[in-house]
Amino acid sequence: MTAYGLAVVALVTCVPVAAAQHAVPAAHQPAVAASAAAPPHAHWAYEGENGPTHWGSLDPAYHACEAGTHQSPIAINDPAPKDLPAIEFSYQPTPLKVIDNGHTIQVTYAPGSFITVNDHKYELQQFHFHHPSEEEVNGRSYPLVAHLVNKDSSGRLAVVAVLLDEGKANDVIQTIWAHLPKEQGKEVERAGLTANALNLLPDARGYYTFTGSLTTPPCTEGVTWFVFKTPSQISHDQIAQFAKHYPHNARPLQALNHRTVVMSP
Repeated sequence: MTAYGLAVVALVTCVPVAAAQHAVPAAHQPAVAASAAAPPHAHWAYEGENGPTHWGSLDPAYHACEAGTHQSPIAINDPAPKDLPAIEFSYQPTPLKVIDNGHTIQVTYAPGSFITVNDHKYELQQFHFHHPSEEEVNGRSYPLVAHLVNKDSSGRLAVVAVLLDEGKANDVIQTIWAHLPKEQGKEVERAGLTANALNLLPDARGYYTFTGSLTTPPCTEGVTWFVFKTPSQISHDQIAQFAKHYPHNARPLQALNHRTVVMSP
């Protein structure tokens, strides 16, 4: 979970409005009402003087990026087995609305698509991608990850992370890549086209879960992450096409700080 965009399912931070990417990102960021007079937040990046090691000092709103103790992403190693509920997916096709927000490629979702975990419902806000995957599982990272950002009625975030490994082409991604905006920062709706996030998910839906944060500024904590244990596939050409836009848009791994990672059967 920049409000942007594991196979990981993460109910998280990867948010409805992006702080630029995770707008929800700016890759995953809770939507908040803003005053017209509110000052813009500082520009951040994935390298250089505005890169991840400096995020916390760029803007007071980003303080959690350096001071938080439950930050994401993390390395997932030796998770504890636990009898966890299945994640129920009620995702529907959505009109294709795509934005290149300067941090990732993001698809904005229409209302009406949900996940339910233990009778608790979260509505899908958007999904976006990171190259390479931000999460690392048992010492391995993946070429890409999709972060599906969901939000409940009280504003809490759950991010589902779908790790993407090289293999066969994915039809949903092919549609998105073929209709990218020509300008950054301008969302476009492609008339007559739809995307269904359900088709990003692997058939096997066991998952790892933990508490964490948005992986982009403001790095807000209190996000529930669900990372799928089984990756989905994406073709070599599809990986290369994203990498032309974003050669590296992944935050470095963060300290676990005594958090427990558990996994479903």
